[in-house]
Amino acid sequence: MTQASQAQVPVTRRRPSARVKGARRFQVVAWCVALACLLPMAAVAIAAMTGGVDTITHLGQTVLPRYARTTIYLVLLVSLGTFSIGVGAAWLVTMTRFPGVRFFEVALVLPLAFPAYVLAYGYTFLLDHPGVVQTTLREVTGWGPRDYWFPEIRSLGGASLMLVLVLYPYVYLLARAAFLQQSSSAFLAARALGDSSWRAFWRVSLPMARPAVASGVLLTVMETIADYGTVAYFGVQTFATGIYTSWFSLADRAGAAQLALCLLGFALMLAVAERLSRGRARYHHAGKQQAALPPATLSGTKATGAIILCALPVVFGFLVPLVSLTLMGLNSEQNLLSRRYIAFITNSLTLASTAALVTLLAAVSLGFYQRLQPGRVSSTAANISRLGYAVPGGVIAVGLMVPFAAFDNALDAWMQANFGLRTGLLVTGSIWLLVVAYMVRFMAAALGAYEGGQATVHANMDAAARSLGQSPLGMLRRVHLPILTPSLLTALLIVFVDVMKELPATLIMRPFNFDTLAVQAHRLAADERLEGAAVPSLVIMAVGLLPVILVCRQVRRRS
Repeated sequence: MTQASQAQVPVTRRRPSARVKGARRFQVVAWCVALACLLPMAAVAIAAMTGGVDTITHLGQTVLPRYARTTIYLVLLVSLGTFSIGVGAAWLVTMTRFPGVRFFEVALVLPLAFPAYVLAYGYTFLLDHPGVVQTTLREVTGWGPRDYWFPEIRSLGGASLMLVLVLYPYVYLLARAAFLQQSSSAFLAARALGDSSWRAFWRVSLPMARPAVASGVLLTVMETIADYGTVAYFGVQTFATGIYTSWFSLADRAGAAQLALCLLGFALMLAVAERLSRGRARYHHAGKQQAALPPATLSGTKATGAIILCALPVVFGFLVPLVSLTLMGLNSEQNLLSRRYIAFITNSLTLASTAALVTLLAAVSLGFYQRLQPGRVSSTAANISRLGYAVPGGVIAVGLMVPFAAFDNALDAWMQANFGLRTGLLVTGSIWLLVVAYMVRFMAAALGAYEGGQATVHANMDAAARSLGQSPLGMLRRVHLPILTPSLLTALLIVFVDVMKELPATLIMRPFNFDTLAVQAHRLAADERLEGAAVPSLVIMAVGLLPVILVCRQVRRRS
């Protein structure tokens, strides 16, 4: 080849991906958040390994098999229950028409307002041996305590029922959205080939909705293994109750860390197994999305059956506990306007609002960093930050308490040796460490809401803002945040309510003499003062109705 021809051949070089000027600060903040979310899991693993083989051997010979067996049974029962109710209700209100279907579209979401442990208090008041139902039964029949059999509410089955009633809306909402997006082509083709409606649903519609349904069931499983209030009150021994017992009752920090590591491994194993089960399967709409399946009109016995099936979860998941708690609260001696309850409410609102604001700011930093620098690095930071939702609150609490307690003790010893001063516990037992635990736990919810809104901001807006000389911070403040105000408010509200209802991390990490409404309800219920526990429980439920109303409005718009 001549020199002339060589000169005409362009030399192509691989250019590094373009970096947006001013994105460095978002990168630093994003990775600080990601590392903060990773810290509890790493600390739990290290603390568990330093506990020694004797501790885990003793746990394996005594309580570990029972904790594992009970947790697995609980997960199986809740998964089956939430799947059956959530998918069944979603199919009925989406694909059929019967009297009251518009009401049930919204009403089926209402049980989300209740934490499971609040339902446990209400149903114990009704169904326990000294409760209203059994007392009335004995008065009417004249039976003695041993003359009849009645299901025991304080049992594994009772705990499973409480969790199913408050968690099935996760599956319902995601399954309903999936059914609404399906076209009619595949379903009608199955019917034309001789399948009945039920068989076509089972072989066509349900497999197409599988990713959404699996995500909903996985959410319920994560909430189930993270639950402490319900299982502790019903005396069901799971990993969550074992962690709390080891930490407080037995003062066995190593045992608590090793139990927390077992629970962390179980949660991550479930998440990975669900992801792997999808494999490379992809689900596409067979036909235009506009060609939605026309709903079938039900009448007579079928309509009555549909009404009953949709009404049962609403009645037992919302109306019955609401009436029960209201009657209990009216007969209690608790005064919401007393100085003590004002302190509970103030503490709860302070924690919830601070944690919601911090979590939202962290989620915005992560999401905007992904927007500025899309790629493996930013995606890794976001994925690490999402891990906290798969980690129970008790595990996060142990993972934060162990390293910061060691730091406080080392600092106190150094200050006393060199300056004769005692610093005490500066970080451990502080509100800010508890806020960090909330941020780790609920980052996935805030980040998901923010990213959902961010997807509506066209990339041309970013290019236009940069061409006008805007820095990344200016672009975020002047372009993104005004457009994303609804998504930001949704994320803020979701985290706020989740913090109001959160119990295990608050019990372990709260500052001394700093109780919240959830802690007060748990304490009164543990002392068998159910009527008193109803008052803070009703306040928590009332606050929980805020995001439920928001979700109901979105359900109404979609339909």
